[in-house]
Amino acid sequence: MSEALEEGIKRWTAKRKSALAKEIMRGKTTMAEASRTYDLTPSEIEGWVDDTQKGMENALRANPLDVR
Repeated sequence: MSEALEEGIKRWTAKRKSALAKEIMRGKTTMAEASRTYDLTPSEIEGWVDDTQKGMENALRANPLDVR
């Protein structure tokens, strides 16, 4: 896992969530492995991955949406 991610994380910041989502999308880990390692539900991680993908798509738009 990347240095932004450590076992025993108490607070999942946006930076940590996106780092984990990117590792999953790059194939460096799986949702199942991350779920076990960080004691998270697969659906929680899946939501982060979905949000990350939506954010990337929005960032590449000619007129990005105001995401809150």
